[in-house]
Amino acid sequence: MRKLMNGKNLRILLCALMLAAGPAAEAQQARKMPRVGYLAAVSASADAPRLEAYRQGLRDLGYVEGQNIQIDYRHESLDLARLPSHAAELLRLEVDVLVTVTTNAAQAAKKTTGSIPNGFMGATDPIAAGPAETLARPGGNSTGITNVAADLAGKRLELLKETMPKATGVAVLWDRKAPGSIPQWEESQAPAKKLGLELYSMEASSVDEYVAAFAQAVKSDNNAVWVTLNPVANSNQKLIAELAIASGLPSICARGDYAENGCLMAYGPGYRMEGKDGARYVDRILKGAKPSDLPIEQPTKFELLINLKTAKRIGFTIPRSVLSRADKVIQ
Repeated sequence: MRKLMNGKNLRILLCALMLAAGPAAEAQQARKMPRVGYLAAVSASADAPRLEAYRQGLRDLGYVEGQNIQIDYRHESLDLARLPSHAAELLRLEVDVLVTVTTNAAQAAKKTTGSIPNGFMGATDPIAAGPAETLARPGGNSTGITNVAADLAGKRLELLKETMPKATGVAVLWDRKAPGSIPQWEESQAPAKKLGLELYSMEASSVDEYVAAFAQAVKSDNNAVWVTLNPVANSNQKLIAELAIASGLPSICARGDYAENGCLMAYGPGYRMEGKDGARYVDRILKGAKPSDLPIEQPTKFELLINLKTAKRIGFTIPRSVLSRADKVIQ
C-alpha cells in the first residue's frame, strides 16, 4: 500500500492547489459583472427620457450600474453612416448584450454583431427592415420592441382631419434614408385617400434641408404637417416645431416628447415605457434567454398630447371633442 501523506506534504499540496486556482477564480469572479452596449441613432439629449426610463427599469430589476452591470454608451445623430463602426467598437469591448435604439441602429447591429444578442427599442418595422424574421419567432440574434409607427399613420391622419375638418392637403416630413420612416410614409397613402387628404412628400434627410422643405410645403398650399419618426427628426424636435409654427402649419407627430418640444399634437406609445420594456429584455437575455425565442412586443397603450402653447402661437383652436380625449395638455 502507498504511504499516506504526512501533514507537511499535505499542507504543501493544498497551498499549491490554492495558488493554481487563484487566478482562475479571480477571473471568474471579475467576469460576473455583465457588460451591455447601448447604441442609439439619436442625440443624447433627445434620448434622455427613454434612457432614464431604461436605467430605472434596470434598477427595478436589481441592476446597479457600476456595481453589478457595466454599460457603454454610443449616441450618433450627425452621421448615421458611422453606426456600424460604433457597433463594432462596442463589440470589441466584449459586451454580452447590445441594445439598439431606432431601426437604423438595429440594422447596423444586425450587419455587425453576428451572434451577440441585440435587443432593439424604437424599431418601426423590424421584419421589413431585416433585424427579425417574424414577430413571434424573431430568429437570429435580434429581438425587442417595435413602436408600430407605421401602423398608427392612419390614426394620426384621422386625428388631424377631426381637428381640421376643412383640411385638404397635408405635408409629410419623412426621410428616405431612414428605414423606419419609409413605411410611415407608405402607410399614410390609403387612409389619406379615404379622408379626402392629398399628401405632399416633404422628404428631407438632413437639418440643412428642413428650411427649404417647410417653405415648399407652404408654397404647395398644405394645411398641416405630419412628422414621421426618424433619427434626424428625433434629434431636432424643437427646430421642426419652430419651423412649423413659423410656417403657420399645425403639426401632428408620432411621440409625446415631440409635443413637449412644440409639436401641436402627438399620438403614439409612451417611450418611457419602451425604455423599461427594453431593460426587461436585457434582463431576460442576461439570464440565458435566446433572442430568437423571445417574441417581439408591440405597445398596447397610446397617449395623445396636445400643446396649447403652440395652438395659441399659430392662432389655432383645438376642438373640444379632441381636447377632451387628451392624456396630457401642455399649457
